[in-house]
Amino acid sequence: MLKSTDLMAMQTIDQAILEFIQEAVGKRCNILISGGTGTGKTTLLNILSQLISPHERLVTIEDVAELQLGHPHVVRLETRPPNAEGHGEVKASDLIRNALRMRPDRIILGEIRGVEVVDVLTAMNTGHDGSMSTVHANNAQDALLRLETLVGLTGRTIAERTLRQMICAALDVVIQLTRMPDGRRCVSEVVEVIGIRDDVYVTNTLFRLDRRGGFGFLREAVNPAGDKLRRESALSPSAY
Repeated sequence: MLKSTDLMAMQTIDQAILEFIQEAVGKRCNILISGGTGTGKTTLLNILSQLISPHERLVTIEDVAELQLGHPHVVRLETRPPNAEGHGEVKASDLIRNALRMRPDRIILGEIRGVEVVDVLTAMNTGHDGSMSTVHANNAQDALLRLETLVGLTGRTIAERTLRQMICAALDVVIQLTRMPDGRRCVSEVVEVIGIRDDVYVTNTLFRLDRRGGFGFLREAVNPAGDKLRRESALSPSAY
């Protein structure tokens, strides 16, 4: 089972990003991991989940159980396709609603890919801080727009400004993953979701991959801007 320190050995992250991730998980930030196919989203989700206190109650929701948390208080739920007659389907949206009745401290959804998007955003907005999930997108900004698209596919009519306010209230951090030409998977940006201004997302890029050659990350922001991360920060100076 990979650990957070293994990510440094594989040059997926550096020490500063590791410290930030530990802080974000400890402060119960809602985290969205974004990336393309094969970029290591599930692997990173599993590692972030290992940073959660063993005293917390977790509910995981996946199509196929892949997460290996090793926590003493985990309820694992899996979706189920319909049978040949079209009956018996269990959707992720159904499981999220059931999970809310189990009094979880955090909900970990393997991937946001359909109508469950509204349910998971609602859960993040209603006292389940520290929840996590993944989504397919090319960058952090696209990840937010991808959530909007998925909400549109549900058939629900939500005003754009209201929807963006909902997404901003639900999410604290987006971690973007990319696959390099040499096959290495690495974090390409770490972005705080701050809010909206003039109906446009306001974000704060904390770290960005240095693409000028070699291995390294650029520190974009001196300090986090979000309330959760600014409050009593215990990070060492190396993180910022």
